[in-house]
Amino acid sequence: MSAFSHAMGDSLTMLRRNLLHAKRYPNMTLSIVFMPIFMLLLFVFVFGGAIGAGLAKGDYIDYVTPGIILMTATSGSVVVAVAVAVDKTEGIINRFRTLAISPGSVMTGQVVGSVIQTMLSVALVTGFAVLIGFRPAGGPLGWLGAFGLLTLVALAVTWCSAAFGLIAKGAETASNIALPFQFLPFLGSAIVTPESMPAGMRWFAEYQPFTPIIDTLRGLLMGQPVGGGTALAAVAWCLAIAAGGYLWSRSLFHRRKDA
Repeated sequence: MSAFSHAMGDSLTMLRRNLLHAKRYPNMTLSIVFMPIFMLLLFVFVFGGAIGAGLAKGDYIDYVTPGIILMTATSGSVVVAVAVAVDKTEGIINRFRTLAISPGSVMTGQVVGSVIQTMLSVALVTGFAVLIGFRPAGGPLGWLGAFGLLTLVALAVTWCSAAFGLIAKGAETASNIALPFQFLPFLGSAIVTPESMPAGMRWFAEYQPFTPIIDTLRGLLMGQPVGGGTALAAVAWCLAIAAGGYLWSRSLFHRRKDA
């Protein structure tokens, strides 16, 4: 058996372990769905009238929903951070290090399992948004592009969160470290346009990673033109975060002693 085949087999075994855990303990997975749905209801039906006052009727839900969908894709970061932290504190990570398995398979199984759960949550939240009035106008290519971008976002933040779980002292610390991934979209173009923000906040909103991602996702879902620079920046940010998270988590996993 080649090294690649061995690594793939071990990764699939770890993926199966992760999915079985998710099935047995569904609370964290359900939170990925319920929190974005709550935020969607809050911003559409409670704050939507005031925030979207300058938009035509029904336009605000079409504006805010892509941002909420993106928040769903980033919510899985907390789940994987907590799962990795629990494995570390219970000594399971150290036990895996002593086994004759591909070292990268442990984190790969965690990350891929979390991405699968996250994308299922994205589908559920999107379906709920359509039920309450979201009307995407994107065609098949737009939806395909949106799905690809959301998968890339989920993969990027999940690799970083796997590293967060490895450096955390416990599950609670891990969940707190990963929270910024959930709430950074709020400080971008998810809820309001950056143009409506004060100067300092507007500068941060325009140049933080999630704004081009949200704008690209909104354009794809709504059938609106997406600037090449915006789409390129969105993909570049995702790839940079994914690469950084992967290399960081790999380095941490190979340490023989936990800090």
